[in-house]
Amino acid sequence: MKKLISILTILLTISTLTFAIEPPKTAEVKIKTSAKCGMCKKRIERDLGVSKGIVNSNLNLDDKVVTITYNTKKTNPEKIKQVISKIGYDADEIIADQKSHDALPSCCQKTAAAHKD
Repeated sequence: MKKLISILTILLTISTLTFAIEPPKTAEVKIKTSAKCGMCKKRIERDLGVSKGIVNSNLNLDDKVVTITYNTKKTNPEKIKQVISKIGYDADEIIADQKSHDALPSCCQKTAAAHKD
């Protein structure tokens, strides 16, 4: 009987601890980019999607602002801006990494004329 009570106590403790774990805290940030077209949108959203701590991203091509939901324990807005820069695009005040920018298709570079898909 004592074994049964001990086992039940352990199981109850484990189940209580499982429910006590907090879900990750998320936040949202909006970052202005130098994106131009649907290819830019796909590239930015795809690369952000595999970045540590990013839960969701959506680039609005009308205003060139990417809205990002992220896990606050794994990343922050400055790290996210650096990721966007490394993809080849400006991110607010952070200028695009030159090597990454030069590797973009010519239509996606900042000097290209604005276009629609």
